[in-house]
Amino acid sequence: MADQEKPLLIKRYASRRLYNTETSDYVTLDDIAGFIRGGREVQIVDLKSGDDLTRQYLLQIIAEHESRGESVLPVDVLNDLVRSYMTPGASVVPQFLQASFEMLRDGQSQMMDKMNAMNPMAKMPGFELMQAQQKAFMKAMTGGLAPGSTGWPEHGQSGDSTEEETGGEDLDAIKKQLSELQDKLSRLK
Repeated sequence: MADQEKPLLIKRYASRRLYNTETSDYVTLDDIAGFIRGGREVQIVDLKSGDDLTRQYLLQIIAEHESRGESVLPVDVLNDLVRSYMTPGASVVPQFLQASFEMLRDGQSQMMDKMNAMNPMAKMPGFELMQAQQKAFMKAMTGGLAPGSTGWPEHGQSGDSTEEETGGEDLDAIKKQLSELQDKLSRLK
């Protein structure tokens, strides 16, 4: 997890090839864009001089996406950005853009939380029981019942009260219950 906190280091060689220091292979701008879309911070440095080239390459990625017709930035915004480079008060623009994107990210996160809360399945009677049964079924199918695992206790072993209550059910009963719940769900559609 510590790797996710520090930026992925990409080194640019004199040949202009980009080298991923974590996986020890060469990457393209599309690969770097994929890392960023996946939530990873990236730092690109020149191998010889040590100069940070991240901004230059990120702008290049944006320019390539814009040229392919994947327009995100309206022409008016691009014009305003160019103007901001020419005006003495340009220092306000980066702070404004950063604050705007932070608000956008926070808003998206809050919207996803609200959508999850509005999930009609979550309000269905027995939904929590169904989730618990599905988890138990998946645990059984993936070997969660093996002795010494964190699954159900073996005969003669003790577990906490929820494990003891569900530990007596066999796999066929869980399959039957899951099948019944799936039938009920398909009838709701």
